[in-house]
Amino acid sequence: MAVLFLSPAAVTAGKPNACTTIQSGKLVASDGSTIEPGFDEWGYNYQARLFNGTYCDAYRDATWCQPYKDDELSMKWNDAWLSNKDCDGDGLLDRHYDSPSYIGSGAWLTNHMAGSYEGDDGQMCRWTYFVKIVAAPDDAIADGGVWYGADDTEIGPVIWGSFAVIQEVSNDACTGENGLQYLSPTRPGLGNW
Repeated sequence: MAVLFLSPAAVTAGKPNACTTIQSGKLVASDGSTIEPGFDEWGYNYQARLFNGTYCDAYRDATWCQPYKDDELSMKWNDAWLSNKDCDGDGLLDRHYDSPSYIGSGAWLTNHMAGSYEGDDGQMCRWTYFVKIVAAPDDAIADGGVWYGADDTEIGPVIWGSFAVIQEVSNDACTGENGLQYLSPTRPGLGNW
């Protein structure tokens, strides 16, 4: 019986290219900066799929967001929303990899926000807000600003075109807003779409 020995190059020649990781130092963010492990100056930790900073930091201190510059923001997302690697070879982190769009990709995101403002009577008002957002499934239909499943069950309000809000919690003692504002009657948990 003959034993066949293959060189390392021959073993990997038939395999698809491996994904490029953040640790390679070859991936760039939307502003062209090299993505590195850990938190960057803006508050993004792409490896952990986290953001912790202010609202304007999430948009790299854009002019339009200055009224919200002191609001705190924490985000978490899954690989389908924004991966921590590049598998399609474009040098950027993958979004909805291997899916033609976010719809049907299983992408999700959570936002935790908090801030304060001066009320009409001079009192400082503190507010908090939490939202779960999911990509609409392939067979979902948007009607009247709400996504519905193929079986006509409500998924949640449309946001950013391809996404649905499945849970909202808001608290502001100065306006009397307190607690759950919306909960999808279908499946409010992440990873269910």
